[in-house]
Amino acid sequence: MKALEGVKILDFTHVQSGPTCTQLLAWFGADVIKVERPGVGDATRKQLVDVPGADSLYFTMLNHNKRSIELNPKNEAGKEVLTRLVETCDVLVENFAPGALDRMGFSWERIQEINPRIIMASVKGFGPGKYEDCKVYENVAQCAGGAASTTGFLDGPPLVTGAQIGDSGTGLHLALGIVTALYQRERSGRGQKVLAPMQDGVINLCRVKLRDQQRLSVGPLTEYSQYGAGIPFGDSTPRAGNDSGGGQPGRILKCKGWETDPNAYTYFITQAAVWEKVCDVIGEPDWKDAPGYATPAERLDKLDAIFARIEEWTMTKTKFEVMDICNPHDIPVGPILSTKEIMEDEGLRKTGTIVEVDHPTRGRYTSVGCPIKLSDSPVEVTRSPLLGEHTAEILKDVLGYSGEDLARIMESGAVGTAKQAAE
Repeated sequence: MKALEGVKILDFTHVQSGPTCTQLLAWFGADVIKVERPGVGDATRKQLVDVPGADSLYFTMLNHNKRSIELNPKNEAGKEVLTRLVETCDVLVENFAPGALDRMGFSWERIQEINPRIIMASVKGFGPGKYEDCKVYENVAQCAGGAASTTGFLDGPPLVTGAQIGDSGTGLHLALGIVTALYQRERSGRGQKVLAPMQDGVINLCRVKLRDQQRLSVGPLTEYSQYGAGIPFGDSTPRAGNDSGGGQPGRILKCKGWETDPNAYTYFITQAAVWEKVCDVIGEPDWKDAPGYATPAERLDKLDAIFARIEEWTMTKTKFEVMDICNPHDIPVGPILSTKEIMEDEGLRKTGTIVEVDHPTRGRYTSVGCPIKLSDSPVEVTRSPLLGEHTAEILKDVLGYSGEDLARIMESGAVGTAKQAAE
């Protein structure tokens, strides 16, 4: 069976943060009913389009395993359908602007009246407070959550990361909140609200930087490169370049071919436990017990020179040769993999982390599969739905409409055109 089989999710999400959450729940077996504006749908269907006339990869890669219903909840028939959906579903997930559901006539209090067991899960930019009504996008969340101020090099500007920690990161947090609320409902019998602010999610992912902020009050951060370089610290956690956040000195170093390949690099950590092996590998055996090199504390002011010497060695090897040589010695290294290399990786395809998906209008494409593996709940990634593809199916099979009642809803304009709804 699927882990979430039998759970019905009413998906009012769009763009990335909410769809990331509901896609994960769908992969685990939940029946995710994506509610979309008639004739328009999720805005990402038509954003960054690469195949004319087909849904964009932005949409398809975030909406696998879902069903789509077109619905205008401002229409009286649409309100009737939405009321039935709320009655039927276990969870309502939304990432509207604050107050949008209230304006539809579906406040939390009204939703609870309809279905006291329902869980309403929301993504917002900020939690309660002076910024709660502000509009937030991925990079705004990274900046407000402490990621940007601590990313980049000391002599450069703050930087955002390529990882979507604001949108997708918050979606993952919200999914955890939902399954936790579902578990509690098994004992309490009651639904509840689940809130995942994007700023909060980014802060959670930046906790080691808040750790370092507190450590600053008792002295410099000795594992940061600027300490060894004799550069004073300010009053907040600085940008640390490519230093390791765990206290073990680490750098990104050039590998063979770096002149023409922008990703011919490796991450190399001089972990204290394997220092002697590092010395042997790079051809500096005298460093093992030489004065100024023998202990981690002694090496702090020499890290630039040490990594420069290690880089002389890595530049004679490909990033994969560095991996093959260092791993048997337990020296922590990792190749800088490009997105192309990741998409072509046979191991990732074998585990289902990278998948191929067939789509009726755009053809075959590559996507990310479920990142979490359950031994008793295997995941099959199915394509994203066409706009309104399951409207009639949901009206009939989920909500019980039939005959004249079904025809009335289909012809009301609340669920797209009658033709679309009947397909």
